[in-house]
Amino acid sequence: MTSIVGVHGIGKYHYYEDAGGSAGGAAEAMRAKWNAYLHQGLTGRADGAGDYFAEIAYYAHHLHSGPPTPPRQMAVPAKLVLADWAVQLGGPFRDAAGESLTGLAHRLAGWLLARMGPQAVRFAQDFCPEVAAYLGGGDPRVRAREAVADVVRRRRPRVVVAHSLGSVVAYEALWAHPDLPVELLVTLGSPLGMRDVVFERLAPVPVRGRGARPPGVRRWINIADKDDIAAIPAVLASCFDGVERDVSCDIDWLDFHTVRNYLRCGSANEFLRTYVT
Repeated sequence: MTSIVGVHGIGKYHYYEDAGGSAGGAAEAMRAKWNAYLHQGLTGRADGAGDYFAEIAYYAHHLHSGPPTPPRQMAVPAKLVLADWAVQLGGPFRDAAGESLTGLAHRLAGWLLARMGPQAVRFAQDFCPEVAAYLGGGDPRVRAREAVADVVRRRRPRVVVAHSLGSVVAYEALWAHPDLPVELLVTLGSPLGMRDVVFERLAPVPVRGRGARPPGVRRWINIADKDDIAAIPAVLASCFDGVERDVSCDIDWLDFHTVRNYLRCGSANEFLRTYVT
């Protein structure tokens, strides 16, 4: 039986729409793609797909708040995430006293565009609202977390591969349900350690500036591309106890965050191969 469950990242609501409002249909469409990506990573061939993932835990429909909008039109919580995230990126925005949040968001978008190109602005339009929706608490956070926990409980995987915001949802789900055993947690492009955006708002709250591996997880491997603007810091062992290894990779300067490139690049092969052969 396939022993790996995936947890998707940001920007995946369109799968739900394409499946006619079916979370199961969205999850199955994503599973086919993740299988093809990992197949290429493991074999070096883009000529098919193995049956590697039992299921992709789907939660995007719980966080959706409308179509992506330009930064200056984002809701206030998303603008606040954008402002704090830009500081982590090294943005020159500490001189914003007296500036409106909308004006600051517009200036941030211009800075992202000039520094990294339009793909960074598109990334922000998904990343900031979904992070704000999840970490804002309440029903969306609980529903997303429990959707992941339900898949892990039903599938009983040996491995959980969690990408992007999915690493935050998986982390909290596994902490909330320590009875769910996982041999290996692999986080890809994770923002778990991002100060002032994610880290301090985690549940459970980090103690004395340190988070920790969920109690049901035996091993934790973190993989981050050197140019991934969501994986800040890239080295999670700097702020979490129990991270066995931080792996740096170089997937694509322009396509720095996609699960497609993370799974195809082969950085996870040595950790996953045991579970797929």
